[in-house]
Amino acid sequence: MSLFDGILIKVANIVVFALSLGSNVYSVAGPEDMYGTGKPTYITPAPHAFWVWSLIHLLLLGMLVFQFTARGKEIIVDGIGWRFALLGLLNAVYVFFWARHWYILAFALSLLVSAAVSHIYWVVRRDHSARGGLAEELFVHLPFSLFHGWTIVLVVLTAFEAFGVNAHHHKAGIWTKVFVFLAFVFLESTAAAYAFATREGDAAGAAAITWALFAIFIHQTSSKFIHWSALVFFILSLFAIIKALYTTIRGSGSVLHDEERAPLIAGQN
Repeated sequence: MSLFDGILIKVANIVVFALSLGSNVYSVAGPEDMYGTGKPTYITPAPHAFWVWSLIHLLLLGMLVFQFTARGKEIIVDGIGWRFALLGLLNAVYVFFWARHWYILAFALSLLVSAAVSHIYWVVRRDHSARGGLAEELFVHLPFSLFHGWTIVLVVLTAFEAFGVNAHHHKAGIWTKVFVFLAFVFLESTAAAYAFATREGDAAGAAAITWALFAIFIHQTSSKFIHWSALVFFILSLFAIIKALYTTIRGSGSVLHDEERAPLIAGQN
């Protein structure tokens, strides 16, 4: 395989990754920390929840190196193609809108980001489910499992920022508590879907959601109902991770992917 095979896609992946990473770094290291100064809602997690971005970007950096191998070209250039570049652009625009507190636009972009990563997630699972070594596990399957789970969280968080009340200015009324509870049900159900939809499950996708629920439990202390509800759903999601790990170890399978898995967002082929 020539180093220059698929060079346009490889270079585009690198450029767009740098753009996406730069937008996320600026949101933290810029004039103000966006994770600490955004609109507070009754589902806002503790700031450390967003550390998952660092792990995802670190693993994607490994993917950029892996794409120059023969197996990497097969999956990333020939399989994923231009989808990763599109995902990076959408993510950068999402962060741009979110950092400027344009939450309705950010919510719309979060849906597009989630759809884009869901498509990549399914392409990787559908066409490249055969185990191809540790590098493929770490730099292809793991980052997109985490990214997929994390975008589900971002859609929920941004929806509350766009349409929910400001927690600093309004007490949690009955409808706020109802919608927060339903959001918890949705997040935990999605984590369970990662774990139980197939024999082995997807511990990484479930872990991204479980991490967010724990961070919400830590941060949301003004409403006891929301605080303890987050803990309950965190524990339930934790059982989903344990299930996925247990069945994987028992079946000597892969923690990160399963050839029978279908996309969690309907309509992606």
